[in-house]
Amino acid sequence: MAITSERLKQTFSEGGAQEIYREIKAKGDFLSFAQQYVFNSDYRVARNALWGLTKCTDEELSKLHVILNELIDQAMQTENSSVRRLTLNIIERLTLQEDNLRTDFLDFCFEHMVSIEELPGIQTLCMKLAYRMCTFYPELMDELKRTLEAMEIDYYKPAIKCLHKRILSGRYK
Repeated sequence: MAITSERLKQTFSEGGAQEIYREIKAKGDFLSFAQQYVFNSDYRVARNALWGLTKCTDEELSKLHVILNELIDQAMQTENSSVRRLTLNIIERLTLQEDNLRTDFLDFCFEHMVSIEELPGIQTLCMKLAYRMCTFYPELMDELKRTLEAMEIDYYKPAIKCLHKRILSGRYK
């Protein structure tokens, strides 16, 4: 069965996401697939396309680096938390470079990693991405550590607490 917008609107299970991934892999055109479906205005199409792409290897995902800015824009602008989380998951697996650091995205990550209202998966991904971006500049790393130290960590879920502790103790990556 070919991948279409109509097919991607359906409710998917883990097996469905794996099947989409296998079909993308067979065609070997991860970038065209992403450009066609990941930014779709129907959140179900975008979510299921992203879910299929999360099954890719890091090498396969590296082909999406040319649309990194579009992925960042989507993560910051979407109102759908599933699309945001899956997009952040893909961004987190791509290479971030010092020369194309986006301060608007860093600010977004800082804001969402500390937001009690944000979902834990998004908080965690934002904390990881903020850490990676801050490693390029010691003054930003100091700001990240000050922000983490100011968090009232008792109000957060265990995943956030664990990552928070690992970053502050120097045991994260």
